[in-house]
Amino acid sequence: MRVPTDDTIIVFPTGRGSYLVGGTVEHSVTDSKYHQLVAEMKGGIEWRDLSDGDMERDPSRSAKITDVTCHVVGGNFPWNVITVETDAGVTGVGEAFNGPISEHVEYLRPGLVGENPYDVERLEEHMTQLLSGLGGGVGYSQAAVSGIETALWDVVGKLTGLPVYQLLGGKFRDEVRIYCDCHAGEHLDAGSGKAFEAYDPEAYADAAADVVDEGFDALKFDLDVAAGDADTATRRLSNAAVQHKVDVVAAVRERIGDEPALAFDLHWNFTVETALRIARELEAYDLAWLEDPVPPENADAHRRVTEGTSTPILAGENLTRVETFLPYLTEGAMDVAAPDIQKCGGLAEFRRVAALADAVDVPVTPHNVSSPIGTVASVHACASVPNAFVLEWHARDVDWWDDLYEGAPLIEDGRITVPEGPGLGLDIDVDAYNERLAAGEEPIDL
Repeated sequence: MRVPTDDTIIVFPTGRGSYLVGGTVEHSVTDSKYHQLVAEMKGGIEWRDLSDGDMERDPSRSAKITDVTCHVVGGNFPWNVITVETDAGVTGVGEAFNGPISEHVEYLRPGLVGENPYDVERLEEHMTQLLSGLGGGVGYSQAAVSGIETALWDVVGKLTGLPVYQLLGGKFRDEVRIYCDCHAGEHLDAGSGKAFEAYDPEAYADAAADVVDEGFDALKFDLDVAAGDADTATRRLSNAAVQHKVDVVAAVRERIGDEPALAFDLHWNFTVETALRIARELEAYDLAWLEDPVPPENADAHRRVTEGTSTPILAGENLTRVETFLPYLTEGAMDVAAPDIQKCGGLAEFRRVAALADAVDVPVTPHNVSSPIGTVASVHACASVPNAFVLEWHARDVDWWDDLYEGAPLIEDGRITVPEGPGLGLDIDVDAYNERLAAGEEPIDL
């Protein structure tokens, strides 16, 4: 696509005429199959038009977005790398949560080309408005908003010479504590079957000891592993299955001692009754949290679990935007909030969630299964709020994770130092990312 000049109009044809963005007519952005629908959502059918509309600003900040793209990289998850190109010679990078994001980015692109990248929060709301007719205001499509919004912050940081945390209002800390999401048991031996023996508690203890030796003082394991015969449709566990989970926790805690923060994840699999049985059995082991014990759709079910045990209950990775966190936080349905910054709506939306959580004295520990791009974006966000006490890292098994960027390893002694360079401040190795693109993906070009 040809980069528009300052006096270019970008035209979005619709059945009701053309939607004009600014300048003189030069070409149409019609290479997206969604351009007509997006144009109508911007000002034809919907009255809440959040596009630029020639708002006044200093000419030095008159940059325009020229393209928005998604590139899927094959990591331990499909990492969605987002690029936002501008006519100012700067390209920003972000990351969206794994899943079918490319289609959402393609849908949003016609509504973003020609917009000023400096207006990050207006564009975040603009994208959500464009998605509103599709039910995407608080849905999974917010992951695309998140990745694009992060890339916009990177653009503005590069244009102004400021790190993203400074653009967000400054920092509360120089480094962010990292917890290592670990695997053990059958995860380390895929052919060992599904009996209890496949998830030997000592295998978890061994893995935990290794992680602590690597410098981490916070770690987490999955605890929803298959163990013995079960009718999984009921979402209930037998006494023996509950005892196996207790044995795993006991073995890990005995091996690493009381000081490392230790958490376990149930991946929203169980009933309130079974979740409470597990949580109460684990009260003696001083867990940092028990994660997602019941499905995320029902805040009241979470509240019943949270109120029924002294084991801290964490939830939030499946919630998007501050509106969906509201009942969980105001009704005491979680002890710890875990928004995913690559899914919840972006860095600014994370700060809104964190502010609401802080108002009711709830700490935040963001979910994060990203490449270095999303991880560093999360570091900036965590540094900018008072109540973020630890950030997830889910790539211990990816032995080439550090090859994706230049310079020293990001994680040192279980901490990531907040970058001081412009934008995200991450010098990514584009060739290393491109070597691991998913099949059929276009190369990343920075």
